[in-house]
Amino acid sequence: MTRRTAAAVLTSTLARFLYAQPRRLPAHPRLLFSPAGVDRLKRRADAAPWAGPWRRLRGNIDRSLNEKIELPPRGGNWGHWYVCPKHGARLTTGKRIGPWQWEHICPVDGEILYGDASRPDRDFDGVTINNTHSRYAGAVRDAGILFQLTGQSQYANRAREILLAYAGRYLSYPLHNIQGQAKLGGARMSPQTLDEAGLLIPMAQGADLIWEALPASERDTMATQFFLPAARDVILPHHMGIHNIQCWKNSAVGLTGFLLGDDALLDAAIDDPAQGYRAQMFKGVQPDGVWFEGAWGYHFYTLNALWPLVEAARNCGLDLYGEPLKKMYAAPIRLAMPNLFLPAFNDSAETDVHNELYELAWARYHDPALLAGIPSARNNSMALWFGEDGLPPAPPLDAGSRNAAASGYAILQRGATPEATWVCVKYGPSGGGHGHPDKNNFILYARGQVVFPDPGTRLYGSPLHGEWDRVTVAHNTLAVDETSQTPATGRSLAFGSEHGADYSMSDAGEIYSGVRFVRTAVLLNQNLVVFIDRIRAERTHTFDLAVHLNGRWRSQSGGRPALASQEGYQHFRDAALIETGGGISLTVDVKPDWPVAVTLGGDEPTQVITATGIGKNTEDRVPLVLFRRHARETTYVWAISLEGAPVKLRSRERAGGITDVQVAVSGASWRVTANPGASEVHIAPAD
Repeated sequence: MTRRTAAAVLTSTLARFLYAQPRRLPAHPRLLFSPAGVDRLKRRADAAPWAGPWRRLRGNIDRSLNEKIELPPRGGNWGHWYVCPKHGARLTTGKRIGPWQWEHICPVDGEILYGDASRPDRDFDGVTINNTHSRYAGAVRDAGILFQLTGQSQYANRAREILLAYAGRYLSYPLHNIQGQAKLGGARMSPQTLDEAGLLIPMAQGADLIWEALPASERDTMATQFFLPAARDVILPHHMGIHNIQCWKNSAVGLTGFLLGDDALLDAAIDDPAQGYRAQMFKGVQPDGVWFEGAWGYHFYTLNALWPLVEAARNCGLDLYGEPLKKMYAAPIRLAMPNLFLPAFNDSAETDVHNELYELAWARYHDPALLAGIPSARNNSMALWFGEDGLPPAPPLDAGSRNAAASGYAILQRGATPEATWVCVKYGPSGGGHGHPDKNNFILYARGQVVFPDPGTRLYGSPLHGEWDRVTVAHNTLAVDETSQTPATGRSLAFGSEHGADYSMSDAGEIYSGVRFVRTAVLLNQNLVVFIDRIRAERTHTFDLAVHLNGRWRSQSGGRPALASQEGYQHFRDAALIETGGGISLTVDVKPDWPVAVTLGGDEPTQVITATGIGKNTEDRVPLVLFRRHARETTYVWAISLEGAPVKLRSRERAGGITDVQVAVSGASWRVTANPGASEVHIAPAD
């Protein structure tokens, strides 16, 4: 007997000895559906609009019934390594070239790459292997659903065979993390406890759906050789505190507890004071409903982690639905752009609010404010499982300006259609490990698209994630001395409306030692935004106010600036330098017939650096401008004209750090006063 085999046998024996079922729970099924939920699903499965997902579900499993179950020979690799090392773009999987080997193709230049299992960052085959584990996990759940709906034994047998295959193989998969190391936080089927939890959840749901059809000996084998070793021995010991990952782990541990009736697992998943479900809701959900990490992709990712545990608890007589979870569903709708997408803040891409999760949210809360999130084409699994007939019309979306002070999003909006103008200044909490160094950053959306973007994120294995996504100069905010901001929490100083114009004033917080950055943003009308960016420091610095636009520069000229070779500056291309002692207006063509003007006012010496930065990959270029000043204190007064007309800006500084600005464009004029000391903004039509 090998050392590894002996260890596996010992683990299995201990698991069998410790496996107990003390908690009284309702009969199976009780995780994804209760018996009443199954009966409801039976009545709906063939009825429109649910027939599409039902046919897909049954067709996918029917096609697989005669396929041999062939588990991968090893655990999978981290999906974020699946990236072209040259262009930073996600790879696509090509043809199979050998046992558990494939071609991997760069979408930028078509280069074919091959995996190297000795290097985690080049183990592309391992990523595809991880996808195979995921397909088997989903098949267990789906076959279990089909068994409950049809009563046909071939579906229960399919789920059973997969589960027994994993029970026979699981403990022989070496523990490994994303670096290939056998350390806490690694897993067996996958390279981290997060992914292991993501696999265990549908497998527990599927096992629950066939549990009563299994002999006791097979239930014991699955429990002691697969579910308990995965949940209790791999996932549970790895503590993440308040985090989206911990929410996935809680659901996997909790569903295993509900499946097996294990009190210890249920207590850990729900009531652990440091990281259980209740702690996640209390500490992780901010008062305005935004998940604390500040990335909309992770907001929905967390919701995807939470609902399996909450729904299983409901089926078992424990109500975990409550106000914090309801607020998590409501927040994206309230804070979305006019097209009902959410901006690419922090480690997130742009995220569509329309999400199948709102089918379940409506079914459990029946709050009309959640209806806007339900996709118009209700052709998805959650609609089949939980959707309700005869939805009432969704109420109108909030078309006014609003300030989410807890999460730090000041939204200025003009218009009530997808063509409206929407500006969001981001000043709130740092976001932890998924936050970006971008306090007082902004995104501007207008005429149906994002005009002033945020880089968002790409796969974490891409060098560009650290070299561009997570540096300050890649965002629409202030960088000091060609370095990135330190993690900070800003605060709102003023927010409101005056004379038909909306404004926000926010303090970026301790982003640099001895530096204070206060941004005042004013939406004067649908086509005009004015910024008053006041910076005060204890000593002289190089201040770079960065601005990024979608489109193409209309023209560029000037000298070649000297730029740093790090913190994102190394990725500038086509850089040109203009020295100015006054104002300047620059034009970007967002579309061939849509120019946008960026105008800098004032009479302070400024180096204006125009260049291009990184978009989707190294070859997708985005116009950017740096307004660079060398000073101890300065105030940038500048404006965006969505009509393309240069804006006339005249400003003066008064005692107490008050800035008065006269704004004129296209025959209209205003007076804007920003007083950070008194946290006041005043706006009035010019005389």
